[in-house]
Amino acid sequence: MRKDKIATNILTATTLGAMIMLTACGGGGRPKADIAASRVTTIGVNSYMWQASLDALSFMPLLQADSNGGVIITDWYVNPQTPTDRVKLTVTILDQDLRADGLRVAASRQVSQNGQWIDAPVKAATVQKLESIILTKARDLRRSAING
Repeated sequence: MRKDKIATNILTATTLGAMIMLTACGGGGRPKADIAASRVTTIGVNSYMWQASLDALSFMPLLQADSNGGVIITDWYVNPQTPTDRVKLTVTILDQDLRADGLRVAASRQVSQNGQWIDAPVKAATVQKLESIILTKARDLRRSAING
Protein backbone atom coordinates (compact mmCIF):
# COMPACT_ATOMS: atom_id res chain seq x y z
CA MET A 1 0.00 0.00 0.00
CA ARG A 2 2.83 2.45 0.90
CA LYS A 3 4.57 1.79 -2.44
CA ASP A 4 1.32 2.62 -4.24
CA LYS A 5 1.17 5.95 -2.40
CA ILE A 6 4.80 6.70 -3.23
CA ALA A 7 4.21 5.78 -6.88
CA THR A 8 1.15 8.06 -6.92
CA ASN A 9 3.17 10.92 -5.39
CA ILE A 10 5.94 10.45 -7.93
CA LEU A 11 3.42 10.31 -10.78
CA THR A 12 1.75 13.50 -9.47
CA ALA A 13 5.09 15.31 -9.21
CA THR A 14 6.10 14.14 -12.68
CA THR A 15 2.75 15.23 -14.12
CA LEU A 16 3.05 18.64 -12.46
CA GLY A 17 6.54 19.05 -13.87
CA ALA A 18 5.34 18.13 -17.35
CA MET A 19 2.39 20.52 -17.08
CA ILE A 20 4.69 23.35 -16.01
CA MET A 21 6.99 22.70 -18.95
CA LEU A 22 4.07 22.47 -21.38
CA THR A 23 2.58 25.76 -20.22
CA ALA A 24 5.88 27.44 -21.05
CA CYS A 25 5.45 26.25 -24.65
CA GLY A 26 1.95 27.72 -25.14
CA GLY A 27 0.91 31.24 -26.05
CA GLY A 28 1.81 32.83 -29.39
CA GLY A 29 5.36 34.03 -28.80
CA ARG A 30 8.62 32.67 -27.59
CA PRO A 31 8.89 32.76 -23.77
CA LYS A 32 11.35 35.23 -22.33
CA ALA A 33 14.43 33.79 -20.65
CA ASP A 34 14.26 35.41 -17.25
CA ILE A 35 14.63 34.44 -13.62
CA ALA A 36 10.89 33.74 -13.37
CA ALA A 37 11.29 30.90 -15.88
CA SER A 38 13.36 29.01 -13.33
CA ARG A 39 10.93 29.55 -10.46
CA VAL A 40 8.12 27.23 -9.51
CA THR A 41 4.80 28.15 -7.95
CA THR A 42 2.84 24.87 -8.02
CA ILE A 43 5.40 22.78 -6.11
CA GLY A 44 7.72 23.97 -3.38
CA VAL A 45 10.98 23.60 -5.28
CA ASN A 46 12.51 24.16 -8.70
CA SER A 47 10.65 21.87 -11.11
CA TYR A 48 13.66 21.32 -13.36
CA MET A 49 15.85 20.12 -10.48
CA TRP A 50 12.97 18.03 -9.16
CA GLN A 51 12.40 16.28 -12.49
CA ALA A 52 16.14 15.87 -13.11
CA SER A 53 16.55 14.30 -9.67
CA LEU A 54 13.71 11.85 -10.26
CA ASP A 55 15.18 10.96 -13.65
CA ALA A 56 18.69 10.47 -12.24
CA LEU A 57 17.38 8.21 -9.47
CA SER A 58 14.84 6.32 -11.58
CA PHE A 59 16.82 3.06 -11.36
CA MET A 60 16.66 3.08 -7.54
CA PRO A 61 13.66 2.18 -5.36
CA LEU A 62 12.18 5.32 -3.76
CA LEU A 63 11.11 5.52 -0.12
CA GLN A 64 9.94 9.13 -0.12
CA ALA A 65 9.40 11.86 -2.69
CA ASP A 66 8.15 15.17 -1.24
CA SER A 67 7.93 17.87 -3.91
CA ASN A 68 6.85 20.54 -1.42
CA GLY A 69 9.80 19.92 0.86
CA GLY A 70 12.14 19.06 -2.00
CA VAL A 71 13.33 15.76 -0.53
CA ILE A 72 13.82 12.46 -2.35
CA ILE A 73 14.97 9.46 -0.32
CA THR A 74 15.83 6.16 -1.95
CA ASP A 75 15.85 2.73 -0.42
CA TRP A 76 19.01 0.66 -0.50
CA TYR A 77 20.13 -0.16 -4.04
CA VAL A 78 22.32 -3.17 -4.80
CA ASN A 79 24.02 -3.15 -8.19
CA PRO A 80 23.71 -6.68 -9.62
CA GLN A 81 27.36 -6.48 -10.71
CA THR A 82 28.50 -5.83 -7.11
CA PRO A 83 26.04 -7.68 -4.82
CA THR A 84 28.16 -7.10 -1.71
CA ASP A 85 27.85 -3.32 -1.98
CA ARG A 86 24.74 -1.17 -1.55
CA VAL A 87 23.96 2.53 -1.52
CA LYS A 88 21.15 4.78 -0.31
CA LEU A 89 20.70 8.41 -1.41
CA THR A 90 18.95 11.52 -0.17
CA VAL A 91 18.53 14.43 -2.58
CA THR A 92 17.45 17.74 -1.11
CA ILE A 93 16.48 20.68 -3.29
CA LEU A 94 17.03 23.81 -1.23
CA ASP A 95 15.86 26.60 -3.51
CA GLN A 96 13.27 27.54 -6.09
CA ASP A 97 16.00 28.86 -8.38
CA LEU A 98 18.10 26.64 -10.58
CA ARG A 99 21.42 27.15 -8.80
CA ALA A 100 24.29 24.80 -8.04
CA ASP A 101 24.08 25.57 -4.32
CA GLY A 102 20.35 24.81 -4.36
CA LEU A 103 20.96 21.06 -4.45
CA ARG A 104 22.43 18.70 -1.89
CA VAL A 105 23.03 14.97 -2.30
CA ALA A 106 23.90 12.73 0.64
CA ALA A 107 24.91 9.11 0.20
CA SER A 108 25.24 6.17 2.55
CA ARG A 109 27.09 3.03 1.56
CA GLN A 110 27.30 -0.41 3.10
CA VAL A 111 29.27 -3.53 2.28
CA SER A 112 28.33 -7.10 3.13
CA GLN A 113 30.74 -8.89 5.45
CA ASN A 114 29.87 -12.33 6.83
CA GLY A 115 26.19 -11.81 6.05
CA GLN A 116 26.03 -8.43 7.82
CA TRP A 117 25.78 -5.00 6.21
CA ILE A 118 28.56 -2.77 7.55
CA ASP A 119 28.76 1.00 6.99
CA ALA A 120 31.49 1.99 4.54
CA PRO A 121 32.81 5.34 3.29
CA VAL A 122 31.42 6.98 0.17
CA LYS A 123 33.89 8.65 -2.17
CA ALA A 124 33.27 12.41 -2.23
CA ALA A 125 33.54 12.31 -6.01
CA THR A 126 30.46 10.05 -6.13
CA VAL A 127 28.22 12.68 -4.53
CA GLN A 128 29.75 15.48 -6.60
CA LYS A 129 29.24 13.49 -9.81
CA LEU A 130 25.58 12.84 -9.01
CA GLU A 131 25.01 16.52 -8.20
CA SER A 132 26.63 17.44 -11.50
CA ILE A 133 24.44 14.96 -13.43
CA ILE A 134 21.27 16.35 -11.82
CA LEU A 135 22.23 19.99 -12.41
CA THR A 136 23.21 19.34 -16.04
CA LYS A 137 19.92 17.54 -16.70
CA ALA A 138 17.96 20.33 -14.96
CA ARG A 139 19.67 22.95 -17.11
CA ASP A 140 18.89 20.91 -20.23
CA LEU A 141 15.21 20.63 -19.18
CA ARG A 142 15.04 24.39 -18.59
CA ARG A 143 16.75 25.15 -21.90
CA SER A 144 14.29 22.88 -23.73
CA ALA A 145 11.31 24.56 -22.06
CA ILE A 146 12.55 28.06 -22.88
CA ASN A 147 13.48 27.26 -26.48
CA GLY A 148 10.22 25.34 -26.89
